[in-house]
Order: sequence, then structure tokens, then C-alpha cells
Amino acid sequence: MIFEYCRCSKVRIPARAQVSEAILLAEGQKSAVTEYYLNHGEWPKNNDEAGVASSGEIKGKYVESVTVTNGVVTAEMKSDGVNKEIKGKRLSLWAKRQAGSVKWFCGRPVQRANVAAANDDKADDVTKDDTNAIETKHLPSTCRDPFSAS
Repeated sequence: MIFEYCRCSKVRIPARAQVSEAILLAEGQKSAVTEYYLNHGEWPKNNDEAGVASSGEIKGKYVESVTVTNGVVTAEMKSDGVNKEIKGKRLSLWAKRQAGSVKWFCGRPVQRANVAAANDDKADDVTKDDTNAIETKHLPSTCRDPFSAS
């Protein structure tokens, strides 16, 4: 039996499958961000304060970096080797206080300007940040929370 080596082009991986890696890597930072918040009463300002690796060290086959900024975890896709519709695009995970605990959300990129103490009603507020946002159609149904979710 003779086998031929196939020099086929790269197998095309759907964008949503590649985005799943970004969500997985971002979710890996949730416990550290939550722990920091519960211990300090405010959101960590950056990766170092959250006690996680630097943004450039948290990466994958399709993910360029995962950054913690004011308690918001944002994953950015690589600019090459990924589906063209998600090159350099971003998604975010963010948390809000809810009944004495922390509830997490996932969706298009957001930012939190305020890292104030837990007794500040504005400490949880986020605003949408559509800069290089991954289109909703590429996000799984579990990661389509609006920035105003509560």
C-alpha cells in the first residue's frame, strides 16, 4: 500500500473555535481577580496586582495576550494564524458584586474606569469598548452578555 504525503493547505478552523481558546485563557484569571477583590475591596488594576502572569505570558495558539485592567479580563486574538474575521479582535470577562458574592459576565470588550472601594456604587460599572471587538456572531451563546448586564 502506498501512502502519499498531503501538502494540503492549513485546515480551516472556524472563528468560534479559535475564540473558545481566548475565553478559556481569560477564564483562567477569574479566580485571582475575584480573590483580590474579596481581600482588598477593590478590583485589581493590572495583571501584577491580580497575581497572574504578565499579559504577554498568557497566550495561546490563537491568543496574543490576556490583560487584567481594573478587574476586567480582556483577551486579544493574534494578528496572524487566525481566522481573518477575528485577527487582533478582543473580548472581555468582567465581574459585578451581587448579593455578597461576585458574578462574572462575558462578551464584547468593556472597560472599568473606577476601581473604587466596594462601598462605592460605581465600583462595578463598565462601559463598552468597541475598539477591535469580536463580532457577536463569533462568540458562543454563553459569552454574549451586554456591558450593562447585572
